[in-house]
Amino acid sequence: MKVGLHLPHVGPNATPENLAAFARRAEALGFDSLWVSDHVVVPRDYGSRYPYHPSGRMGAGPDTPFLEPLSTLLFVAGVTSRIALGTTVLVLPMREPVLHAKVLATLDVLSGGRLILGVGAGWLREEFEALSAPFEDRGGRLNEELEILRRLWTLEDPSFQGRYYRIGNLGFAPKPVQQPHPPIWVGGNTEPGFRRAVRYGQAWHGAGSTPEQVQEAARRLRELCEAAGRDPATLAVTVRTGVPLRPGAEGEAAERLARYREAGVSHVALDLSFADMDRALENIERLARDVRPQVGV
Repeated sequence: MKVGLHLPHVGPNATPENLAAFARRAEALGFDSLWVSDHVVVPRDYGSRYPYHPSGRMGAGPDTPFLEPLSTLLFVAGVTSRIALGTTVLVLPMREPVLHAKVLATLDVLSGGRLILGVGAGWLREEFEALSAPFEDRGGRLNEELEILRRLWTLEDPSFQGRYYRIGNLGFAPKPVQQPHPPIWVGGNTEPGFRRAVRYGQAWHGAGSTPEQVQEAARRLRELCEAAGRDPATLAVTVRTGVPLRPGAEGEAAERLARYREAGVSHVALDLSFADMDRALENIERLARDVRPQVGV
């Protein structure tokens, strides 16, 4: 099981110096990937319910510094050389697909083929409205955008005629370094998310899922793969979660990671606290030195 870390691109410590120091240290410690979240704006008042916290509210507020995710990854690509760079997850339906196919391909080229594209349909209606993007039918739009990305990235003469998007008579270069294209991880702990992962993804990506929820999701994904004539072994199971990183909790953290591995997770992206950057660096040192060896990851 591979282990990645969320980058400090949200909050008052989201500075170039902290990003570079954290990314370089994570790479030197042998971590497999670095991750960014996605919000462009946070409305001062919103009625949409955040699905990943019992309060229905996300941690970032309207005045929380929140660096744009793809720009952040491009910066981090320039200060690292090996570690994979991913989105957990990019809300693609808020974005125009042709432009972002270019941005993502550029990121893959300039990073030397290190992009992992995690995508999701999104939940914050008010953010969509601020970006003049339709919130309704965002799942259908996401499906078409994924199809467009794949065609732009792999075909010499790409075209697409859908309900929401139409492209044709286009050249698109350069193609991504990774062939046939960067891995696509599809988020969504719902039936539409599972079906989208089976249709378009190289992995399903569960946000905040417990090991038990991962096992249930993996069971459903196997069923859908078999029904679609797809080998379930070709669809990885990944998760974004947290583990206790305080001193003395190394055994608890190792046990939690082991439970995810036993549930079939092949790659985990770990959330961290960046309220204190020195402590964040100490935590990943402890994770590398005292936790990962216990699990063998």
